[in-house]
Amino acid sequence: MAVLPILRWPDPRLATPCAPATPDAATRALAQDMLETMYAAPGRGLAAPQVGALIRLFVMDVTWKEGTHAPRILLNPEILSASATTATGPEGCLSIPGLTTDITRPTGIHLRWTDPHGDRREETLTGFAAICAQHEIDHLDGRVTFDRLPPDRRAALEAAYLAGRPA
Repeated sequence: MAVLPILRWPDPRLATPCAPATPDAATRALAQDMLETMYAAPGRGLAAPQVGALIRLFVMDVTWKEGTHAPRILLNPEILSASATTATGPEGCLSIPGLTTDITRPTGIHLRWTDPHGDRREETLTGFAAICAQHEIDHLDGRVTFDRLPPDRRAALEAAYLAGRPA
């Protein structure tokens, strides 16, 4: 396994929608490297385009910082439904280090994906797991947190980030 370099915004690959992932040995090896990279960063989620692989794959482990490792590898995830209830809270991104901004998202989602061995899975995620999965799926669709902001807030945060100062 290896720790991979994480792309930083505004790298154009972060704005590129990803192709389907194939559950093969190369994808499984990439996913293991991504988990190692995520833990080293240290983050709770990491999408393949953040390490330059433009495929629909993300990894997450939302509880490891509290001492319980529960790594997940999700290929070709799709949100089948989302709760009407939303919450606004701070989100950070490993590709936009040092910047955290409030994002509004559904508090629950029903998710379908393929596991690394090709089996289809479905699960309802709530709370932080739902938020994390939505954030990573945004990456697979070529979106970053800036894309979820109103134009004036986005412009201010982008300018501050590019200038290297907090907004």
